[in-house]
Amino acid sequence: MAKRLFSADRILFILLVFVPIALVADFVLHAGGLAVFVLSALAIIPLAGWMGRATEHLALHVGEGLGGLLNAAFGNAAELIIAIMALRAGLYDLVKASITGSIIGNILLVFGLAALAGGMRKSTQHFNRTAAASGVTMLVLSAIALVIPAIFHMIAGDAAPVSEHRMSLLISVVLIVTYLLSLVFALKTHSHLYSGAEESQGHSAVAGGWSVRKSMAVLLAAAAGIAVMSELLLSSVEHAGEAAGMSEVFIGVILIAIIGNAAEHSTAVVVAMKDKMDLSLNIAVGSSLQVALFVAPMLVFLSYVIGPSPMDLRFTTMEVVAVVTSVGIMAMISHDGETHWMEGVQLLAVYTILALAFFFLPV
Repeated sequence: MAKRLFSADRILFILLVFVPIALVADFVLHAGGLAVFVLSALAIIPLAGWMGRATEHLALHVGEGLGGLLNAAFGNAAELIIAIMALRAGLYDLVKASITGSIIGNILLVFGLAALAGGMRKSTQHFNRTAAASGVTMLVLSAIALVIPAIFHMIAGDAAPVSEHRMSLLISVVLIVTYLLSLVFALKTHSHLYSGAEESQGHSAVAGGWSVRKSMAVLLAAAAGIAVMSELLLSSVEHAGEAAGMSEVFIGVILIAIIGNAAEHSTAVVVAMKDKMDLSLNIAVGSSLQVALFVAPMLVFLSYVIGPSPMDLRFTTMEVVAVVTSVGIMAMISHDGETHWMEGVQLLAVYTILALAFFFLPV
């Protein structure tokens, strides 16, 4: 009884109360920016969770291959919606910061918590080294895609803005193509490397499976809710930052990334506690890859359509350092195909250090 009372779905349902509270606070009570920011952030967490649940249930009805593609396509939908709303508002620094935050958050925070929680129950946990190596190599590619535009700007300076935008556009094409080919690799030609993860995902979603109609209804309703709450979040972000003494970069890298990932990627921690580290690693690394190889280039493309001006892939020096550092320590931890709780502590320590650095950046 207690287990059902505190089930994940029940908690997500209860947290939906923050949706009407955020609307009332903004439109009726005209609350301050910090209050609206906090309430809308709390409202996005369960909406993102329900979007993830709906995607899992919908994937059951379309077969393993297409189901995996659906999970990949909608895995970071909440973050994509928030970023699109920020893109429309011309908040490009916030958009880039949220991309950085998602990449390092999934690698360091999500997998760090997973390794720590799993290691508390079992001294050593194992995962497929070949699949992990492939994922980390793709992460290195992601880091290169962020480093090159930054280095180009250091060399060319402000004298070549048109070239920077063209280069970012072409790099985005390369990233999208690479991402699509990585899906072929994971879902088709080398699916055996990820079979453990796919099987676990399938079994977790089968219990209490929804119909296609219910899955689509929940998916669309959650997406609409996230869009509305994102408007409130972004309209209050400047005032919230001033009130709390936080920079826009810190809000994007740390807060918005956690808000978009909290409900959905808690699964990585849960399955790690069940000694399913292949699935846990696949969620953490796969989500980072999706943001870097799909979400980021998609936002560059969309900036030409809905943004006030084209967005490039030139990130700040601190953001580039954060991504490169995260990829580096992940490569060191994953190379042996096993993990323990102390490695989780190490990942969380790096995340905390980076979070402190972003917090103390000038507002």
